[in-house]
Amino acid sequence: MKIIQITDPHLVPHKREMHGVNPFDRLSACIKDIELNHQDAKLCVISGDLSHKGQIESYKALGEILKGLSIPYRLMVGNHDIRKNLLSVFPDTPIDPNGFIQSCLDLGIGRFIFLDTVAEGEKFGCFCEDRAKWLADVLLTNGERPVYLFLHHPPLEIGLPNMDRMRLIYGDELLARTLEPCKNVKHMFFGHVHRPTAGNWNGISFSSIRGTAHQVALKMTQTPILVRSHEPPAYGIIYINKHSSIVHFHDFLDNTAFISNADPTFQP
Repeated sequence: MKIIQITDPHLVPHKREMHGVNPFDRLSACIKDIELNHQDAKLCVISGDLSHKGQIESYKALGEILKGLSIPYRLMVGNHDIRKNLLSVFPDTPIDPNGFIQSCLDLGIGRFIFLDTVAEGEKFGCFCEDRAKWLADVLLTNGERPVYLFLHHPPLEIGLPNMDRMRLIYGDELLARTLEPCKNVKHMFFGHVHRPTAGNWNGISFSSIRGTAHQVALKMTQTPILVRSHEPPAYGIIYINKHSSIVHFHDFLDNTAFISNADPTFQP
């Protein structure tokens, strides 16, 4: 099964530039690339920070772009989003009984869970008792199916101090305790960090990808401000079967030349 992950579009009103790039143009190019190459994907997950400041106009711009996507998609909330504004433009977005934008979806390969880790108005992440109870119930009814978890904030330090202070700070241990009884969580997919990372947290593999807007520079020492970069935007192509989870990181605006051995000028 193929799943697509997009993250951190950071759209702004009126299709303006932000941090030296144009988020609207970049996300539009991303969707066109997916539509050209991955119409066989079962789902596209956009894992938060859909808007840069949560403006209704930016969510309307997102709706305009997503008209070009033929595969089903699931929208998640990030720390730059405002729930009520997002829901006013996308009213069919699933929410839990407490109004958090989190849900689950059963596909043939397993159960996909989309968590809301936002403390509105804060950059860091939060996972509270209400969200934990919802997750525990979803895991309890899952049976033996594999579980794949999407969340915006990583619940662990990734070695970038300026991002680690904005991780899932409140509720990381609660999340770990909630997941611990379930032995079928196969992989966690993050947004938020604007960088490709991969590793293991409490026995669960994880990955993150670059966003479609700006990126975060690979600065492994504390700096007074968060340093952004214009590294290429990317999206994730996820292949899942009963034996493995594989993530390809695709720089969809990369103009690197390709050389084929079918080319008469090719020299081995």
